[in-house]
Amino acid sequence: MKTTVLCSALLAAFCLTGTAQATPVASNTVPAFAHEAEELARLPGGGWLTLDKHGLRLFTAAGQEQDRIAVRAKQLDTRIDANRVLAVFLEADTQRPLPVSVDVQAGKLVKLAPFPVPTFSVEASCLYRDAQRLDHLFLIGKDGQAEQWVMQGEQRSLVRKLALPPHAKHCRVDDGAQRLLVSESDMGVWAYDAESEGMGKREVVALRKPYGQLDGGAGALAVLPGGVAVLDGKAEKLHLYARQGSTWTAQPAQAVALNVRKGDSQLALDEDTLLLRGKNGWQARPVKWRGKGETQAAVAIIAPQAQTEPMARQGDAADDPAIWLASNPADSRILGTNKKQGLLVYDLQGKQTQLLEVGRLNNVDVRQNISFGGSKVDLAVATQRDDNSMMLFTINASGDVAEAGRFPTGLKSIYGMCLYQPASGGVEAFINDKDGTFQQYRIGVSGNQFSATLLRSFKVATQPEGCVADDANARLFLGEETRGVWTTSADAAKPDTLAMVLPVGANLSADVEGMAIYRKPNGKADSGYLIVSSQGDSSYVVLDAQAPYKVRGRFKVGFNLPAGIDGTSETDGLDVTSANLGGAYAQGMLVIQDGYKRLPDGPQNFKYVAWEDVAKALKLD
Repeated sequence: MKTTVLCSALLAAFCLTGTAQATPVASNTVPAFAHEAEELARLPGGGWLTLDKHGLRLFTAAGQEQDRIAVRAKQLDTRIDANRVLAVFLEADTQRPLPVSVDVQAGKLVKLAPFPVPTFSVEASCLYRDAQRLDHLFLIGKDGQAEQWVMQGEQRSLVRKLALPPHAKHCRVDDGAQRLLVSESDMGVWAYDAESEGMGKREVVALRKPYGQLDGGAGALAVLPGGVAVLDGKAEKLHLYARQGSTWTAQPAQAVALNVRKGDSQLALDEDTLLLRGKNGWQARPVKWRGKGETQAAVAIIAPQAQTEPMARQGDAADDPAIWLASNPADSRILGTNKKQGLLVYDLQGKQTQLLEVGRLNNVDVRQNISFGGSKVDLAVATQRDDNSMMLFTINASGDVAEAGRFPTGLKSIYGMCLYQPASGGVEAFINDKDGTFQQYRIGVSGNQFSATLLRSFKVATQPEGCVADDANARLFLGEETRGVWTTSADAAKPDTLAMVLPVGANLSADVEGMAIYRKPNGKADSGYLIVSSQGDSSYVVLDAQAPYKVRGRFKVGFNLPAGIDGTSETDGLDVTSANLGGAYAQGMLVIQDGYKRLPDGPQNFKYVAWEDVAKALKLD
């Protein structure tokens, strides 16, 4: 396969061995008809896509021009899928990004729906194809303003705004590593997370002298498997950098006279050859490279069906949801905590129906049809971080929530909690502290007053938070954030030792956060799945809720672009039900806290996922 992309993305076929080296050769890799191109890309079958003063032009390998789009343009980037190529460039006058479908077999260029005209002056742009096979476009301004857009069909959606280095003239994305590389002309090269979910991070790849090896800063760049090729700011030397572990290391490269133009030079990759646009056209330099492309582990990606309205507070606000089931499934409610405000209630469309401003609530859980002296009640319990108390709420038949009691715990840093409904009746609450302490309370009622009686205390070695009780089997599952998931008896009268269920490792990344049990509709005690939030990699693990706790798979939540919903990341809490809530939720619903709301940026919220989609993706029974 021959695929050339200006400042190319990762090409898996380019995983060669040998030491990094660049040597001058005859300029015969680029045919004569393409030498006037300002930017170019090699196509499947040996043809070429060029951007020059005549516009975007499509050539066969023999030099026959098949099609063109007459336009003044710059910033060409491509992604290849079999014999179809997606190309995007900027119209020079308006700076509007214009996508084009290149049909290599038919020899046709087809304009697609353009992006909106940017609100800032664009200096660099580049494509990114994510694990969901959606195409994104990064736009970077001279003053550091930047945006990430995603496209699907005719839809163009702003994902997020970014702050990137000023004076960035070049960028490219390594799709396999999900890494955005940005060349800051007077400083160096930076690497950023291309994935929009999560806070993101940046790494220094290479810096100008005297801080690094680049003379005059950084110029054009091209992605290599597990590395990057960079022209220095003076366009006098080609530098190669490999990512080894979490650091970038300069690789040996032969210092040669590049004979390229300072400031507006370009760099492209054609299999094992780097192409540099010089004073007299394009020149070729073979590169031997020891490096292996990075890829993300294959994980199922599921689209959410709906989302709640955003929090009324910015920052880390939303934390934990709980599901309350109504007699009419369509009237069911989602309770969600806001760590800066209180308790929120939503309907199944995500619309907020209620707000109880009761302070900094962290975790919440719900149990229904609880027997208290011949009467039954639905209760929600939450941890309150302002006064380290346990708060009780009643839920009436209409789904209205009301505060019903507040009980001190004596803990110093109250954190997570979950409820347990014993077969003997009543309800109990497990409360934990950041120091590892767990307390188990029995909740009672006398007259119209609720009470809480401490039954037992135990402790884990490090900070916990998420927990869930398996009522049918009288088991408690709890998460120790940096170590994994444990289980012990939920019966305070029959305590047993902690047993490890799933350690942090290949399937589970710290921090271990929210968890819930999906009980199959048949209701059998041995028919459940445990779902755990693997916050460190923004994924979710599904395993049997019974020994030997077989892992059934992992998944992530991605975009639902037609509905305008982004994915989830850095999830704290989640909840699940197998109840038939109608429509997409006929097999149940999973509710997930989203740490970063995108499409566009906004306060945190909760996402609704159809359990049927999880079951299909992981081939569950």
